[in-house]
Amino acid sequence: MIKVPRFAAPATAGHWLSPTRRLAAGDIDRPSQGDTLCLGKQSREEAADMVEEAGGAVREPAGQRLGKIVSVDFHVTSACTQDCAYCWGSLGFRRPVATSHALRIIDRLPRHGIRRVVFTGGDPLLRGDIGQLIRHASELGLEVAVSTTGDQLTEGFLATYGRYMDLVSVPLDGSCEAVSGQTKRPGHFSAVMAALTLLGRYPRIDVKVGTAVTRKNLHDVPGMARLVDEWAKGVENRVFYNFFQTFPRAMRPVDWEAFLVKDDEFAAVCEAVAADTSLRVNFLSTDTLDRLYALIFPDGGLYVPSGDRYHYLGPFLEIDDLDAAIERSEFDWAKHEIHSRGWSRSKVG
Repeated sequence: MIKVPRFAAPATAGHWLSPTRRLAAGDIDRPSQGDTLCLGKQSREEAADMVEEAGGAVREPAGQRLGKIVSVDFHVTSACTQDCAYCWGSLGFRRPVATSHALRIIDRLPRHGIRRVVFTGGDPLLRGDIGQLIRHASELGLEVAVSTTGDQLTEGFLATYGRYMDLVSVPLDGSCEAVSGQTKRPGHFSAVMAALTLLGRYPRIDVKVGTAVTRKNLHDVPGMARLVDEWAKGVENRVFYNFFQTFPRAMRPVDWEAFLVKDDEFAAVCEAVAADTSLRVNFLSTDTLDRLYALIFPDGGLYVPSGDRYHYLGPFLEIDDLDAAIERSEFDWAKHEIHSRGWSRSKVG
């Protein structure tokens, strides 16, 4: 059985707290800059070539050059209505940064040459000030994406803040409640389909559906693709579909044998879907996903995941030279740049 223990952040370099506790920003000391939050298994050294989403190309504003870090995932909360075993998001942060702190983080993004912010979590819609954060980012000229579980999305929220969002991403774990319910809470499938119906009323918002391919839903991947394909034919939104090979990284113990699919299994199902869909589809293997993201967690710290580790680079607001800070990690610049071309509205400039 493959299990990864829960971990706690090191209080100082070289010192580790009990591996049986979750990382909780309000519960334990902050790690020292340069520390790595280790979960045991080392990352893969070679990355597969990135498969770009159809129709995607970042248009550089006139007279400007994209910064090295194009996009940042801002995990504004750990709160979530779901409890996905395969999730490698920011679990256990009990006291996320205050609104004023979050706004200052957003202010810093374009100064570092960042063009896009993805509000995620947890579920960012469970944070009371998320509308304010979304609007502020949009008014700064950033591309704004919101990654939500879908069950918190409402008509009222879209009516108020939809104009400030460029893309909304929702997860789909099955083409029916029976399959979805193996990794999501009861009713999530219906909630996501209702969210997609709502989003279809706001055609200027791009929609991305994301599926973590696990042993639980591998057989249902073609069915999910057909379901989303049929929905997409009835709306005017740009629709993207990302299939992720489940990555063995989490902030709690996981029996990975119950979830991980083999590389050849993932490749085979991707080939089958690609041959039978009109959707813009992106297939993200574990190799592709590794060292791809720059994350700001709810404590305001900058992290780069690599393998099953999270490399802590310090409080984001205290970083003057972002490129130099990122260089201290195993971040894959080239892969990040290619991935950033998969979707863009190119608002900045």
